[in-house]
Amino acid sequence: MKIHEYQAKELLGSFGVAVPKGGVAYTSAEARAATEDLGGSAVVKVQVHAGGRGKAGGVRLVESPEEAEAAAEELIGNNIVTLQTGPAGAPVKSVLVEEILELERELYLSVIIDGSIGRTIIIASESGGMEIEEVAAETPEKIHQAVLDPIIGYQPFQGRALATDMELNTAESRAFSALLANLLSAFSSRDCSMIEINPLVITKDGRLLAADAKVNFDDNGIFRQSENSELRDGDQEDPLERQANDQGIQYIKLDGDVGCMVNGAGLAMATMDLTQAAGLSPANFLDVGGGASEEQITAAYQLIVSDPSVKKVLVNIFGGILRCDVLANGIVAAYKDGSIDIPLVIRMTGTNWEDGQQILRDSGIKCAIVNDLEEVPDAVRNA
Repeated sequence: MKIHEYQAKELLGSFGVAVPKGGVAYTSAEARAATEDLGGSAVVKVQVHAGGRGKAGGVRLVESPEEAEAAAEELIGNNIVTLQTGPAGAPVKSVLVEEILELERELYLSVIIDGSIGRTIIIASESGGMEIEEVAAETPEKIHQAVLDPIIGYQPFQGRALATDMELNTAESRAFSALLANLLSAFSSRDCSMIEINPLVITKDGRLLAADAKVNFDDNGIFRQSENSELRDGDQEDPLERQANDQGIQYIKLDGDVGCMVNGAGLAMATMDLTQAAGLSPANFLDVGGGASEEQITAAYQLIVSDPSVKKVLVNIFGGILRCDVLANGIVAAYKDGSIDIPLVIRMTGTNWEDGQQILRDSGIKCAIVNDLEEVPDAVRNA
């Protein structure tokens, strides 16, 4: 789950991470007032869940409250199109109004979960303000890492070592180590999956500040983090993904035309591979989970076919806790209003698979039922 920059900075600030002076504005009048509070000049930044805002005109330096008001008037209520939003863009409901910083240096700092080693890692670089992928490709020697031991956690010597790698002086090193400790406290306390500060800046007056901040929360920890849920902005999410989230369905929109419904992430990956083997591409990653009800199956199927890019549907289910007869009844219910006219290929095995197949045959739904995985690519291709 992503949150806005202003929310990320409020969160980090509550854990003692220094951030620039400023605040969020939802109207042009609020942007004007915020700029007055900052002394008459400010930087105005659109708040959307996407990068590339500056190149898209979403970051403005203003020299007066009137300029801030005009900039906010132009930005709020419209969509901004960046390299990460796609052609439709993302809606702008607010702007962040902050002090203009006089920079001495720009650094990079992030904390992420590295699934390949099952550890939290710190990534730091003296090349801040750039895409970290670009730095890694062109000057990999400027990427510095520290791996946290899951038992003993962060140790101060790791912060000092990273500060040395980035050629910080003694005072800067102390400030960096303290900031990093606070950052890691926020990371663990709020079940984050990523915190990125780019750039982390040293100002000419010696302050170490998070000039920009991105925070992602681990979706699996949302149930115990009510504060995280309150920060969600559904308007920044894909409508179908938002609908799925509200219904407790794991759904990710992809760019193909075959809708895929499965139970289990591993089976989902295998199903997408089968779709590719048919010479086609999946339109989504949809996992109804192991214990879905008939109502959730119906909602999931209707969600898939409501995507205009979906031309075919592939259902691949291994019946365990989710029985195949429950699956079949859920799919049949989705067809009751007669509005669905999309080819369906279904493969089910496991608990009550024969009953599930019979329910589908008796329903009159036009579908291809296959029993073996080897049959799936041809069935999808010919559907």
